[in-house]
Amino acid sequence: MQTLKLKISLFLNYFVFAILLNSVGTVILQVQGNFDISKGSASVLEAFKDFSIAGTSFVVASFVVRIGYKNAMLIAMAIVTGMCLIMPNVPSFLMTKLLFASVGFGFALIKVSVFATLGLVTKNDKEHLSLMNFLESFFMVGILLGNFLFSYFVVNDDLKSQSWLRVYYLLAAISGAAFLLLLTTKIDESPVKKAEHEESKNLSDDFLGMIRLVAKPLVLVFIFSVFFYVLIEQSIMSWLPTFNKDVLHLSTSLAIQMAGILSASFALGRFLAGIVFKKMDWLYVLLGCLVVAAAIVLLTVPLTRVLSVGAINSFADVPFVAFAFPVIGLFLAPIYPAINSVILSQLPKHKHAPMTGLIVVFSALGGTTGSIITGHVFDAYGGQTAFYFSLIPISIMAVLLFFFKRLQTKTGEQSEIIAVSPDEKKIFEYGDE
Repeated sequence: MQTLKLKISLFLNYFVFAILLNSVGTVILQVQGNFDISKGSASVLEAFKDFSIAGTSFVVASFVVRIGYKNAMLIAMAIVTGMCLIMPNVPSFLMTKLLFASVGFGFALIKVSVFATLGLVTKNDKEHLSLMNFLESFFMVGILLGNFLFSYFVVNDDLKSQSWLRVYYLLAAISGAAFLLLLTTKIDESPVKKAEHEESKNLSDDFLGMIRLVAKPLVLVFIFSVFFYVLIEQSIMSWLPTFNKDVLHLSTSLAIQMAGILSASFALGRFLAGIVFKKMDWLYVLLGCLVVAAAIVLLTVPLTRVLSVGAINSFADVPFVAFAFPVIGLFLAPIYPAINSVILSQLPKHKHAPMTGLIVVFSALGGTTGSIITGHVFDAYGGQTAFYFSLIPISIMAVLLFFFKRLQTKTGEQSEIIAVSPDEKKIFEYGDE
């Protein structure tokens, strides 16, 4: 019963941050009208979110075991609850930046702790991969719900209306409930605390242990894969509401709601991936997904050039491309949880936190890079060109996955011994998931 309660708590924590983190696309759209901000200036919200994630992960992840996974998550939920209560009462672009910075800080603590805790509640690699995909699919469900929550509070005909800010009171209530559930949930962290105590004597040992992971070719290729994947994901997800409004001419609330199709596609894709990976080699699945994703860009984006100009206020008038393009999420979805699980399931449990720290750092950097580039290209050349940009990182991602698998196979065949700390050596035996 405690294990089930813990899993529910982890899912709810992740759910709250899914809504807040990925509201950045909606908020980017809203602040342009509310505070007279250009698209290029609005794109910095992604940086406030992601740089705080990266910085926090880099500093904290190496010794989060000492803080305690539960304590780290409670700190994160408390901060976010407070900021959600402040945001509607101090409406400004500066406050929006501070909100996303605090959400980024909290998410770094949550993600490192949640990913590390998965190792405590799963019994083997298969269970880990399955739970990882379910967790990430639930994350996308949170994004989907978030789109509808925000759109409900939006006033279509008044660009200056700040009624959408009231959604933060509801998010504060959800975050507070998540805090209370976690507070009353028991987490047995003794196995990782014991292993960490035996291996490292101080914080510098913890930090150096995380840095040493980067020196391994397999891990290096992996973190670049993470970087380019999130670059693709966020360049599309953060700017789809604006694309729907400016290019497809949908009303503001409809533009936000239609962006929810992308989130639904991600959720479904990750749910189905848990089934597919049991029967097929993950490399073939992911390469196939990237090919289809590129095809969707090439086939759907040209359709936006033949649309008639005129505001669209009902689902009945929404053009086909608004439904077709977001399906790209179905094929991008399996990549991130799959490559994360491959790495984490091979490490000893007390190394999951520092490895997750690296994942979060490079995910954040990739997200910021993708969003800022897309924002400036969107501003200068239009939405169609901005979304064509995704073909470049998709191609790079395909090459990286090939080398990632090749290094795995080579490591498995040679039973290469990789030192992960001065006192411990770990045989990485990478096979098919």
